[in-house]
Amino acid sequence: MARDQATGKSTIRAIKLTEPFKIDGQLDESLYQTYPGFDGMVQASPRYREPSTEKTEIWVSFDGDNIYVSAKVWDAAPPEKWIANELRRDTNQMRNNDHFGVSFDTFYDRRSGYMFYANPIGGFADYSVVDEGAPNTDWNPVWLAKTGRFDGGWTIEMAFPFKSLRYTSGTNQAWGIQFRRSIRHKNEWDYWTPVPRNMAGPQALNRVSMFGTVVGLDLPPAGRNLEIKPYALGRSSTDKVQNPPVLGDKAGEIGGDMKYGITANLTADLTVNTDFAQVEIDEQQVNLTRFNLFLPEKRDFFLEGRGLFDFGRGGASGGGNFGSGGDQPYLFYSRRIGLNRGRVVPIDVGGRLTGKIGAFGVGVMNIQAGDEEASRTPATNFTVLRAKRDILRRSTIGAVITNRNKSSVTEGGSNQAYGVDAAFGFYQNVSLTTYYAQTQTTGLTGDNESYQGKFDYAPDRYGASASILKVGKDFNPEVGFLRRTDFTRSFASGRFSPRPRNMRAVRKFSFDGNIEYFENGAGQVESRQQTGQFSTEFDNSDTLTVEGNANYDLLLAPFRPSAGVVIPPGGYHYNDMSVRYNMGQQRRLSGNLSVQLGEYYSGTIRTVSFSQGRLSILKQLSVEPRVSMSKVELPTGNFTTRLFSARTDYGFSPRMFASALLQYSSADHTFSSNMRFRWEYQPGSEFFVVWTDEQNTNPLDPRENMTLRNRAFVVKMTRLFRF
Repeated sequence: MARDQATGKSTIRAIKLTEPFKIDGQLDESLYQTYPGFDGMVQASPRYREPSTEKTEIWVSFDGDNIYVSAKVWDAAPPEKWIANELRRDTNQMRNNDHFGVSFDTFYDRRSGYMFYANPIGGFADYSVVDEGAPNTDWNPVWLAKTGRFDGGWTIEMAFPFKSLRYTSGTNQAWGIQFRRSIRHKNEWDYWTPVPRNMAGPQALNRVSMFGTVVGLDLPPAGRNLEIKPYALGRSSTDKVQNPPVLGDKAGEIGGDMKYGITANLTADLTVNTDFAQVEIDEQQVNLTRFNLFLPEKRDFFLEGRGLFDFGRGGASGGGNFGSGGDQPYLFYSRRIGLNRGRVVPIDVGGRLTGKIGAFGVGVMNIQAGDEEASRTPATNFTVLRAKRDILRRSTIGAVITNRNKSSVTEGGSNQAYGVDAAFGFYQNVSLTTYYAQTQTTGLTGDNESYQGKFDYAPDRYGASASILKVGKDFNPEVGFLRRTDFTRSFASGRFSPRPRNMRAVRKFSFDGNIEYFENGAGQVESRQQTGQFSTEFDNSDTLTVEGNANYDLLLAPFRPSAGVVIPPGGYHYNDMSVRYNMGQQRRLSGNLSVQLGEYYSGTIRTVSFSQGRLSILKQLSVEPRVSMSKVELPTGNFTTRLFSARTDYGFSPRMFASALLQYSSADHTFSSNMRFRWEYQPGSEFFVVWTDEQNTNPLDPRENMTLRNRAFVVKMTRLFRF
């Protein structure tokens, strides 16, 4: 191993294997006796750039089918002290376990990569990153990880088939590479090459430009890389919302997906009669604002490669506050396809082309959705075209076009959106992003443009950001998402984050202040918020935050936050404060406890919530409770919102789990349940059993009878064929 003393970046040579390699976590092949492992891990936190407190020996090898990463992970603590309580793939809790992982920059472009990691009991996770942006945790390639134990720590062997990756073939190739180790029982994060201190936690794995290098890779031709994944399912469903109601309908379906590697980094996907029966239902949310809620995409077909379709959001920000909040529009929001008014709309056929051609990233998607009677949705075609070009070291420029042939606003009309964007990353702490976009909708002829400019400076000790965002009254991206419209938003913030040297219990203080200012198209100040926040990050990873807000809101029309309660038009000044305590997720019981007190328009609000909760009962069994209760008192009436949910997961193995999600929301008096069993009986092939039920009821009131809205029971099997 060679290390550049100026940058800290290291270079290693991969070992070419000449004998079979068995993935069992035992480290008993001759490789480990012939070649010494290398170490060199350094801390990102708590002692920045100091050597890791525990030894890690690493080997990188390859043959004609796979690249392998193995490690001997030393730990002086006894196994009962290790944090290893998650078996389910890709969960947030997996990241908060003790783990070892690797990242590959297979095109050595210092921009995008693939990330893999596993914990001591064999649970594993993976994700991908495009242009150092937000991780796509729903990318699920075929790979293997096995772990073992030795006196003084644990071992791991990982195998990554070349068919699961995109790369440039040939002899003596070089990839970017990074290793991460989390020693969560010490709240320590270690990396092989140093990362920016302001990204000291798990997100530093996304900073591809800081990777080291692995050389000497003799890579096989990419070949056809053809994958076919058919499915078959049986379904029994009842839907009393549909007109006429469906009662006990039984049906079977077949369909599937195909993936074909056209070139080393250009992939075509085809989906026929797409089914998402295995997808978990949405989590209920409490909304006391006047604006739309954003719900995350959970369907695999739309999640893979999604980073390429992101518009106007740039790449890695360095951990700073961009100040765009949830008000920035999405020109492409995949939940517009196949979902409408809470109903599932059938997807008949769809195709997608994603990847890179030289310095250009390209994305093309066309989906034909069928009609759906209950939501009055006509058969609709959706098209998205996206292109991005790499410039400078960490910067891009791009353009996007979307088309919806049946407008949801104008009957018989259509909708298009066009935009150009740019993202510039300078040094490791400065980011600039901007975009300009227009829409065209049949029947809408007013202000149809939107633009934004953002600046972010985010080193570890200080930070500042500023942005301006404009959305016209008739800006209408119907293949996208708008939280609100007809406004110009100005935002500025500042931060001071000292790390006290003489307080062992505290790692970092943060003092934040920001101002947010909205002006509508008529030139009126529609809303304004000034926020001051103080937070403390403790050495055990707990955080305490105190926040105060001074608000102003202009209501141009009556606002109904709850049934039977109306807030009349007018200007309202109101203040509130909140206190939040976040227990570190490596704890057996973790979660975020929050209390909010203060004014709400012309009245008062009191809110208590417990979110992101998790109780680890066994290594295989956990419960994730979530509670939110808000009591609002207004001159025009009082109301209380209640939201309760609990998710239970049991992991039989890293590739088999059962889960249940139960939810109640007083906003619409619905109680829902979603129960799933998932078994990946061989890598990439899965078996699902899913039960979903929704009732009109209040489970807190025994006098209220339950009334069925809909119910479904599905058995589904998929099978992956690779050629």
